[in-house]
Amino acid sequence: MRDLYCGDVNESHIGKEITLCGWVNRRRDLGAVIFLDLRDREGMVQVVYDPDLPEVIAKANTLRNEFCVQIKGKVRARPEGQINKDMKTGAIEILGLELTILNKSAPLPLDSNQNNSEEQRLKYRYLDLRRSEMTERMRFRAKVTSAVRTSLEGQGFLDIETPILTAATPEGARDYLVPSRTHKGQFFALPQSPQLFKQLLMMSGMERYYQIVKCFRDEDLRADRQPEFTQIDIETSFMSSEQVMNVAETMIVKLFKDLMNVDLGTFPRMTYLEAMTRFGSDKPDLRNPLELVDVADIVKDVEFKVFSGPANDEKGRVSVICVPGGAAKFSRKGLDELTKYVGIYGAKGMPWLKVNDVDAALSTGIDGIQSPVLKFLNEEAVKALLTRTNAKTGDIIFFGADKYNVVTESLGALRLKLGEDLELLQGDWKPLWVVDFPMFEEADGGMHAIHHPFTAPINLTAQALEANPVGALSDAYDMVLNGCELGGGSVRIHNQDMQAAVFRILGISDEEAQEKFGFLLEALQYGAPPHAGLAFGLDRLVMLMTGASSIRDVMAFPKTTTAACPLTNAPGKANPAQLVELGIACLPKTEKKAEPLAE
Repeated sequence: MRDLYCGDVNESHIGKEITLCGWVNRRRDLGAVIFLDLRDREGMVQVVYDPDLPEVIAKANTLRNEFCVQIKGKVRARPEGQINKDMKTGAIEILGLELTILNKSAPLPLDSNQNNSEEQRLKYRYLDLRRSEMTERMRFRAKVTSAVRTSLEGQGFLDIETPILTAATPEGARDYLVPSRTHKGQFFALPQSPQLFKQLLMMSGMERYYQIVKCFRDEDLRADRQPEFTQIDIETSFMSSEQVMNVAETMIVKLFKDLMNVDLGTFPRMTYLEAMTRFGSDKPDLRNPLELVDVADIVKDVEFKVFSGPANDEKGRVSVICVPGGAAKFSRKGLDELTKYVGIYGAKGMPWLKVNDVDAALSTGIDGIQSPVLKFLNEEAVKALLTRTNAKTGDIIFFGADKYNVVTESLGALRLKLGEDLELLQGDWKPLWVVDFPMFEEADGGMHAIHHPFTAPINLTAQALEANPVGALSDAYDMVLNGCELGGGSVRIHNQDMQAAVFRILGISDEEAQEKFGFLLEALQYGAPPHAGLAFGLDRLVMLMTGASSIRDVMAFPKTTTAACPLTNAPGKANPAQLVELGIACLPKTEKKAEPLAE
């Protein structure tokens, strides 16, 4: 139906008659002459209809935005002074000779000025995807997946599919369940990741596996979460964590270089402990120059219990953030708003200290300082604080003093907010690897795996691990870019004794382990090789590379934040006959009764 794409017409076609198909992006009627901007996947080209062809121009006069048309015309150079340098095809235009309306368009339910809610955009996603911005993101995503396949297959990886209907696995979120018709009362689970299957593939001797795979998690959503998302899944045999990281880093560096002409360089390594200590996050944004500075030793003897209490508590933390030039940037109202903000993360307050004259403050410990808590601090403590933070005149220091997690999370979040609000971010791309994660954390009276229960510890026997699980480090690694976790993985447990020890630490009984992971435990008995892997979030990676604000803007048909699809009205009610066939009964919705008023 056409000779080439609209966006591919160029000066080499001048003088030729061509046929194009696409959508009317805009029609401009100048009386005797009608201009069309014709759009398809590859771009836009200007078409001109003049009075010499009255039947054609009459038909062109009926066109409206988003009519689907076929045009035939002659390519010519634009007149001098009318070249549009902002358009790929701006040096040429097409003199329209024929026009066929393939399909008309009803008045659009979306605002052409893009004043549309996300609900509207998702309901009419097929129209939203016609926008050049969205089209380009879909094209870019396709380039990413193609480049990933080329990179991994060039390194000997095999693309192997794993089941979608499977058993439930512990991945940290609720499973989506699928009822079985042939086994009534029993259910499949949609995979939260192919974790167990890719380990089994290593035990099968595949050695290098990859898959661009759909994963499913029934969890509360936000900008970078969806109930179904896509992973670049990788697993290897006979490779150390260092070797796996090199494979992944090489792939990501090549992606950025080939698709964006960005050189990410060599990724620095940072331990989990250092990341949490300096940045209050296990995925620090290194573009942000602000850091957390621990000062518990400085304030442990002050009379102010808000500081000295946590400073003398082994589970407490006292830390500060010094903001260069920040003293003049925050009014009292602004400081109150920041205090409310850190309150979201459990902080009960946020003392601050403005440095109006650092020389006077270093001399006296009092002069040149403005702070609501200055009267509670002695001169030595103030001088030590200024020295440790390397504070200068005009700086402001924010304090966090509470339990370790509260201070770390609240100041970590404050650091990010200040970096954005004060436009402190430096550089375009700052990648790193975060390594040496704790293997377990204590919560709710028990132990929980930081990653998953198949992660191996670093240089520990099963006996040593059980003797001190809290002190164990896992052989795990996360790739972080601009404060966003691109992906992560670990060396897996390939020894049955070690796997059994981890299950005991997590409080998983032998019976429960056999019920959930019996097939994996059995496979470990038959010469399972050392293996390791990782997975990248494809949606998140494309979101970063395209500068989108949400992964919904790089997915063709995403869900809303309530895991619904306005386009198809999913989820919906099942046919009663289907439910009978599956042996399922739906409970009626019950409204919560109001409590009776007290007499």
